Amino acid sequence: MFFSLRSRLMAAFSLLLIVPFITLVLVLSQESAKLIRQSIETSTSQTIEQFGSHLNTSMTQVEEIGNQVMSNRVTQEWITAQMSPESTVEERLLAKQRLMEYVSSYSINNSSGISIGVFSDFGGGVWTQDRTYLEQDWYKWFTEEDKRWTKAHSDPDQADTIMKSRLVNSYLLPLVQLQSFTKSGFVKINYPTSVLRDAIEKIRFGKTGRAFLLDTDGSSVLNQQVPEDSLSILSAGLAEIKAAQSDATSGVFPIKQENDSYLLFYRYFEEQDWYVIGEVPEKELFIKIDQIRRMMLFVSVILLLLIIFVAYWLSSGITRPLTSMARAMKHVERGEFAQALSMMPSVRTGHSEVGYVTRIFENMTTRLRYLIETEFETNLRRKNAEYKALLLQINPHFFNNTLEIISGLAAMKKNDVLMDATEALGQMMRYSLNLNSDLVKVKEEMNYIRDYLFILQLRYEERLHVEIEEDMASSQLLIAKFILQPIVENAVKYSLEVSGVANLSLRVRTEQDRLHIAVADNGIGMDAELISQLMGELSGSSDSVDILYSGGDSIGLRNVLSRCRLYYGEQLVVSIKSKRGEGTEIQISIPAVKG
Repeated sequence: MFFSLRSRLMAAFSLLLIVPFITLVLVLSQESAKLIRQSIETSTSQTIEQFGSHLNTSMTQVEEIGNQVMSNRVTQEWITAQMSPESTVEERLLAKQRLMEYVSSYSINNSSGISIGVFSDFGGGVWTQDRTYLEQDWYKWFTEEDKRWTKAHSDPDQADTIMKSRLVNSYLLPLVQLQSFTKSGFVKINYPTSVLRDAIEKIRFGKTGRAFLLDTDGSSVLNQQVPEDSLSILSAGLAEIKAAQSDATSGVFPIKQENDSYLLFYRYFEEQDWYVIGEVPEKELFIKIDQIRRMMLFVSVILLLLIIFVAYWLSSGITRPLTSMARAMKHVERGEFAQALSMMPSVRTGHSEVGYVTRIFENMTTRLRYLIETEFETNLRRKNAEYKALLLQINPHFFNNTLEIISGLAAMKKNDVLMDATEALGQMMRYSLNLNSDLVKVKEEMNYIRDYLFILQLRYEERLHVEIEEDMASSQLLIAKFILQPIVENAVKYSLEVSGVANLSLRVRTEQDRLHIAVADNGIGMDAELISQLMGELSGSSDSVDILYSGGDSIGLRNVLSRCRLYYGEQLVVSIKSKRGEGTEIQISIPAVKG
């Protein structure tokens, strides 16, 4: 079916249209994915750069404020009053009051919500009189790890309650008396965590992609809630950035995590030792392009079905008549002309080239059928005449031998035996003269052979030994008439000539839908040349009439083989095993005909 013209036309249409389209879809989708990825990487990097600029600006402002506060005259007077043992309590309180007014006015005038804390090694903070800040994490980071930029925390050393409750990040710098360059405390510039967190929370890519500001140990600087699944990805990405030992302060790279691929965007702030890292699953970046690809593939399938339908419709007008005519040709090849002609009207296609070929083939089939039937009838009449001629040759020869046997019995005055022989001869004549059918049952042919052997037994008595094996399953099968008697007659005749005693074996059996007949004797046998001649005549192209009048030895056997070849044709199988002076075995295998 695949190699039919219709299949090839449909395959050609599909390949020529669908393959380029699908290739175009795949190429465009891949190129689009690359462009989208580049666009996303560029836009995301720009967004992170904008946040980095915002962070640098804010941190620079905070750092400048810290330097200004530390170098201010009011702050220096407060440091001097705290450090000088000659300062009175009133001078110290006045210096502290001025410092509080200064930092308060600075915080009020600053629009970013910045607050300022000043801490002395001698008396605590400017807003609180205790030294509880010594236990705070941010103080330990500053003193033990020399980190001036702290992570988000709450600071009770503030001017009011609102400032105390909010999360802040801080910049710490040493408080130094500029006259003696003596360190006497530190300045803490607090800025609201929300200033940076609100900005970084706005950075989004994909559906779930977010950015985080992390310290060098991977903890959040702005107290952001990092999901558990993102925490391992960020930690792995941060470790990879550190391991790269690259001078680049920003970049994009993929990372694998549990069979999923992620894109990581980062920016490093060297002064603060912070990292902005954004992570997003790659598949989320290409959701749109995947949807477009699936849509294009769906359109491709619809287009393929449409093309198949159109190709089928177009090709049917050509291939349907040719397909029907090809089926008709198969019937003609098998000799089924009636079936072939019955299909021809369905393949007429008007005045097209296919219609012309169809009409010519129909006329040719009709003419061929007529010629074959005529030749068949002529050949059948010829073969029937040859078959009747072969039967006529058998009967005179056999009856002449039988009458000689009866004559001998009459001469010996064996009247009882003569009556039995005459009765057997009468039954044989009735069988022989019945020419209504060329086929008889195996049972009838075997009864005929038994009557014949009975007559021979009466003549030769102890000199004839016969063994008959008959398969009862074979008795109702049909067989060509008179194919056993000539073989049995020759077996008895040539066996008696050699030793005066004839040992005859006749076996009839059915096996695998075939009838097997075997006749063996102890006669004079045949040489290889004669066997080869008989087998050559059987398989050769010579007509039976030529065999009939060929003369020579084994006329009875030639007669049997000729009639079997006329009737069974190529389904006849004959085997002859014989040697001179050792006897002969003839095996005939024919189809098991039941009706």
